[in-house]
Amino acid sequence: MKHALLVPPVAELSAPSAMAELALAAERAGWDGVFVWDHVLRPADEPQEIADPWIAMAAMAIATTRVRIGPMVTPITRRRPIKLARETITLDHLSEGRLTMGLGLGVDTSRELSGFGEVTDARVRGSRLDEGADLLVALWSGEQVDFHGEHFVAEGVTVLPRPVQRPRIPMWFAARGDARRPVRRAARFDGLVPIEIDARGLAEMMTVVTEERGTLDGFDIAVRPRGSDEYAAFRELGATWSFIETIPGDPDVMHMVEAGPAAAFW
Repeated sequence: MKHALLVPPVAELSAPSAMAELALAAERAGWDGVFVWDHVLRPADEPQEIADPWIAMAAMAIATTRVRIGPMVTPITRRRPIKLARETITLDHLSEGRLTMGLGLGVDTSRELSGFGEVTDARVRGSRLDEGADLLVALWSGEQVDFHGEHFVAEGVTVLPRPVQRPRIPMWFAARGDARRPVRRAARFDGLVPIEIDARGLAEMMTVVTEERGTLDGFDIAVRPRGSDEYAAFRELGATWSFIETIPGDPDVMHMVEAGPAAAFW
């Protein structure tokens, strides 16, 4: 199992230089990935200084040579697919093929959807996510795209250069609780990011993925264990990545990073 940090780029880490320093420290300490939140607003009791994740990840890509980077997760519903395609391709080239694309419905707990007139209905957001993911793959292809969906359009366009990674940038999808549609969505692509799940729930999700794909070969499952026992259980089930999520504004985050994954997981 690989080990990664999941970091909110807020408070002191809202400075891209600070995120670059953290990513370099993580690489030196043996972490396999440094992933970032993609939020535009936070609750009033959390730090309000927030970095743009794409600019922060660009700084991280320049500072490092090995760790994987990516957003965990980006809601397509509040993005323009062509803008997202350009950002992801550019970041994939900048990192020399180290980008993993995390995607999800997004949340409105801090009014980062409703506060800007974005879609809040979960079913519509799910439909936009499905359609947007297919369009993103098409835009990455380097071929002419003629796409007329319910939510997005790309008419007679070709996006170049293609990403470094083949056949495409890996795409992981978030899934929460007992919902099965998000798990089936993830099974169409490259990975699953379960949220608020225990070992039993993870096993059920993995069964759904296997039913959809026929195998778990080549499919990533990125978990967030709550303690060493759950870490061991997830590892036994076959999870491929384990995340440690840092607390927004945690003043001791660099100490944890420098201690390395062994100190965090076992």
